[in-house]
Amino acid sequence: MNGYLGIDVGSVSTNLVVINEEQDVITKLYLRTKGEPIKAIQQGLQDLKEEIPADLEIKGVGTTGSGRKLASVIVGADIVKNEITTHAIASSHQVPDVQTILEIGGQDSKIIILRDGIVVDFAMNTVCAAGTGSFLDQQAGRLQIPIEEFGDLALDSENDVRIAGRCSVFAESDMIHKQQLGHSVQDIINGLCQALVRNYLNNIGKGKDILGPIVFQGGVAANKGIKAAFAEALDTEIIIPENYDVMGALGSALLAHQEVSKTGATNFKGWDSASLDYQPSSFECESCTNRCEVIEIYVEEELAARWGHRCHKWDMV
Repeated sequence: MNGYLGIDVGSVSTNLVVINEEQDVITKLYLRTKGEPIKAIQQGLQDLKEEIPADLEIKGVGTTGSGRKLASVIVGADIVKNEITTHAIASSHQVPDVQTILEIGGQDSKIIILRDGIVVDFAMNTVCAAGTGSFLDQQAGRLQIPIEEFGDLALDSENDVRIAGRCSVFAESDMIHKQQLGHSVQDIINGLCQALVRNYLNNIGKGKDILGPIVFQGGVAANKGIKAAFAEALDTEIIIPENYDVMGALGSALLAHQEVSKTGATNFKGWDSASLDYQPSSFECESCTNRCEVIEIYVEEELAARWGHRCHKWDMV
């Protein structure tokens, strides 16, 4: 059996997906990065090796996310692409006529506009936490409510409560004020969900031509309250794809399948790469005014890769 591996390394999570020749998902993993992407990637490889069928052979690998170059060095990727491309590929694969992708992760959010399967516009928010999953996590912790129960409680709301959601600090103080006024927890949680959606549409979605079908993905897509708030705000159906939580990794696996079908060979280093010693380092080049931060990766004390420079001075021969 042939398989194709996709790896999405982000600041909050590291996701891995294996698909078969028919492009069906065989297995997927969602791991916390915990500020240590190398360990997360290696742990993911070890876990995958135990989960996949014994006769499955990895024929291609793709990487994406903020740690895509690092992952590429560790596993030996055949293709490295940004998150916009991989999320669009995965969404189009699962919902072929999708025109808008709403994606909310733990630390960032994005919107992708497609027409006839082609990305024509996009926007990302990486500055303020008020439009991300960490915003909900923070408020759930303050209310001492498991984040898994957040969405169901929002759907039980009977009264609209407006929470100031443009800033996470203001939202928390406004939420405290609403509690002091005697509003129910369900109404406050629903207000928080509406605030996140309002913030998302007023910032990331501002000026975008949001047309259906609309796909909602990322870890926050599991929250029923957010889905309902999007459906109300946009007055249309919101589609949650089957693999909503690992779409970047899925898109990478699909791209790896396409790439290897053209090249006929893979750069995959094998499962043993999970046990090697990888040491990252960096330095600032002072050769010109660009002052590039050059990243280096050593494998078993031998320089394996270098990137971050704008000229050819630090190219590896």
